[in-house]
Order: sequence, then structure tokens, then C-alpha cells
Amino acid sequence: MSGDGAGLLTAPTEYRRINRQIIGEAPGPTLILVGGIHGNEPSGVIAARRVLDRLTAEEIPVRGEIVAINGNLKALNGKQRYLDRDLNRQWSERRVESVMAGNVAGGLDAEDHELKEIWEQIRAAVDRARGEIYFIDMHTSSADGAPFLTVGDTLRNRAFAMEVGLPLILGLEEQVDGALLEFMNNRGYVTLGIEAGQHDCPKSIDHHEAVLWRALGTSGAIERSRTPEPERWIDVLKKASASTPKVIEVRRRHAITSEDDFRMRPGYRNFQPVAKKEHLGDDRRGQVRAVESGMILLPLYQGQGNDGFFLCREFSRLWLVVSTYLRRLKLEGLMHWLPGVSQHPEFERTLVVNTRVARFYPLEVFHLFGYRKRRKKGDLLVVSRRRYDRPVSA
Repeated sequence: MSGDGAGLLTAPTEYRRINRQIIGEAPGPTLILVGGIHGNEPSGVIAARRVLDRLTAEEIPVRGEIVAINGNLKALNGKQRYLDRDLNRQWSERRVESVMAGNVAGGLDAEDHELKEIWEQIRAAVDRARGEIYFIDMHTSSADGAPFLTVGDTLRNRAFAMEVGLPLILGLEEQVDGALLEFMNNRGYVTLGIEAGQHDCPKSIDHHEAVLWRALGTSGAIERSRTPEPERWIDVLKKASASTPKVIEVRRRHAITSEDDFRMRPGYRNFQPVAKKEHLGDDRRGQVRAVESGMILLPLYQGQGNDGFFLCREFSRLWLVVSTYLRRLKLEGLMHWLPGVSQHPEFERTLVVNTRVARFYPLEVFHLFGYRKRRKKGDLLVVSRRRYDRPVSA
């Protein structure tokens, strides 16, 4: 693979906000690449540098702009996930507005300063855009296992991700609040998240690099025919995910806090099968067991973080096709006529489900129409869908 991955991951580095940037002569898409939003995840930073350096060295013409932005600089330089708070949980409209206005009680903390600088660079790239905007967020995990992609569940995001060639996870982004990927998705951009493998594994850099080359060709930033070693990148991704289902749906999240003293039992990998009631970890209350059978995703093996693990299962590609047709026909507008389901009085694209009346509707029914973001309030379930869920050709 390209370079000494192990050495790059461990070598002392001084990170700067703009990793690399190329502005092409011809108009085209803007690709905003963010790596290292968690400071213990440098492989996306290294992969973006490799790709843009190679584009320059081989004089491959770029349409539009590609800008690689480094995330949490202080945490990257300290090789830790974050300093004061998880930077990838701060991207709500209210928080961003407060930080940009300097109106935060107690003053700005370390991650607030990082957020401010990142958002300034993203907005500048958006202002320069001469075509479609693509946002790619690059991550790794503390557990071993196959790499995968995650998207906000819109038709355009799905279509983009399916061209890349890694397993696609639906529903992961919707399980957490304040993720940068969701923040960008809510602005109508095409978004893609990459979980490339384990933090310290050199192959994670190669997986990120392979996805970026595929994304450049798919978006039209470069001609597909100018992609260096195209078969190699396809092979890298195929080998990395050969035994993993192609489409997977997140079902459950085990949220934790520092007070829980959660400890994952050793040896779990991404997509490893687990049985209902299997002993997965322990916290101050005792054993933590799986609430249903399926596959485990992102088991936590690091000191920082508020996601203990996720449970997921394979999602039929047939249902993916059905979902696409239902959304193209805009039949989601009929959902509020179901018994126990009503339109939210304040928010568009949001339904209120009385679980005592509608208890026989599986969540999959709502997922087909794009209602994946869900919050429980007593007997009421509030579900919402994304604003920019439109066909690729729209």
C-alpha cells in the first residue's frame, strides 16, 4: 500500500487547519473532506493528504474544488479523542450560532474554538462553490472489523454511497445528536461518512484513500478514466468487506456517560453476530446484555466516548428499492392518516406516533419513508425525516 502506514500513524506531527486544497480551473463540484474531528483518528488526515498530493504530482485535472480540513487540532496534536467535550456532538444549530456569536455561558472551551475555525473554513468553501457540494467525514474506531459507510438516509446520499463499494449503514447518524455529518446534511449537501477500520491499523489509511478516489470519480471532480490505479482501489474495498452484508440498519444504541463506568467485554469486532441477552459489557449497575439478536457495531474500547455499542442487522436490498420508489412517489405525505399517527403541530416532516394505538406498526414502516430520527416522549414517539430527501436527478 501507499507508504509506511504504521509509521505515519505514530510519527510526531504538527497539524494545521487546511490539510490540502486544490481549486480547479473548470467549474465543478466542491468536495469538503474532514479528517480528525476526533483527535485519536488521524488516518483520514493522512489519506486526504496522500490523495491531494498525488493529484498535484500527476497533474490530474480537477473540476471545482477539493479542500481537506483537519478537525480537532489540539486533540490531534495530543493524540486524544477530545479535550473538554466531544467535538462531533456539538453541531446543533443553536450551539453553532452561540459559538459563532461568542455567546456561550462561561466562555468558549477548547472544542468551541475548534468548531468556530472549522465552520469558518467550511462556509468559505461553500461560498466559493461552483457546483454541487459534497461533504465527506472520515473516522476510525477503537474496535477491529470491516470498514463501512454511513449516510443520512436520503436518496442522493444513498446513490452516492452505493457507487463507492463498501457496506452501507443506515440509521447510525440518526441515533446521535450533534454530529457534523448530520449538520451538513441538513443544509442540503450530499454527505458521506467513512468508518475505515481501527484507529492504529495502517489499512485504515488505505481504506480511506480508496473511498476518496472512488468519491472523486463519482462526484465528477476528476474524470473516472484519470483515477490512478482504479482496479486497485476497487480491490482494496472488496477485500476489506467481502464477508459483510452490503446494506445494514442500526437498530439500537447503548448510550453511556462517564459516570456509568462502562467496560466492553474484550474481543468484539464490528459486525460480529451477537445473541439476545448476550453479556456484552459491564457498568456500575452490573451486566450489560444485548436487548436483541443481530450484529454489534462500534464496540467501545477507548477511554472517551458516549456510545457503548450499537446493534444492527442486515437490511434487504429489495426493501431499499421499495423505499426508493415510495419516496419518489412522495407517498410519505399519507403517513399521518394511519391510526395513531398525526402530523406534528409545529415541525414539518415530523410525525407524532401514539405507541398505545400504533403499537403494531414496526419502525421499518417509517424507515421506508425516511422517518429515521426518533425520540420517545412517554407514550408518544416523535419521528422525523430529512428535508432534502429528493431523487438524484432533482
